[in-house]
Amino acid sequence: MLNGHENTRKMAFVCTKGTLDMAYPALVMGWAALGNGVDVTMFFAFWGLDIIRKSRQDHLELAPVGNTSMKLSMMGVPMENAGIPNALGVLPGMTALATKLMKDKMRALGVPPVSEYVQMLIDGGAKLYACKLSVDMMGLKREDFVDGLAGIVTASDFIDMTEGAQIVFI
Repeated sequence: MLNGHENTRKMAFVCTKGTLDMAYPALVMGWAALGNGVDVTMFFAFWGLDIIRKSRQDHLELAPVGNTSMKLSMMGVPMENAGIPNALGVLPGMTALATKLMKDKMRALGVPPVSEYVQMLIDGGAKLYACKLSVDMMGLKREDFVDGLAGIVTASDFIDMTEGAQIVFI
């Protein structure tokens, strides 16, 4: 007991990017934290809202443009040290190709799709919140989001509800 409160470890994840390669780190880390008995809160803002939007969560993409670390060999294309230069990334179809390769690799490893991962987190007790400013700015409504969303809150509300939590920006 700490000041009359149970001493439960808390983690809060702030997700501001809605690309496939930015969704999975938060989902995987949130799930791992839940598995370790950590209280998990997730706050989705700006393009990160796509991770919890019904119409978008299974259509996240992986854009190779500007991603200097992207390697085709990591995606299952057998090329030694094969990177996708930024010049190639702008060609039509490269985002679709990179997205397909990553989804295929994740599926082969038994990693659930984004919508399933989000539902696992909700079912496991994680609290998921959408940023009110981002929701208002994008003209979205509560029904645009997954069932089980804990709420649409301000940044100030999020800060108050995660007092004492380890905060991870992804």
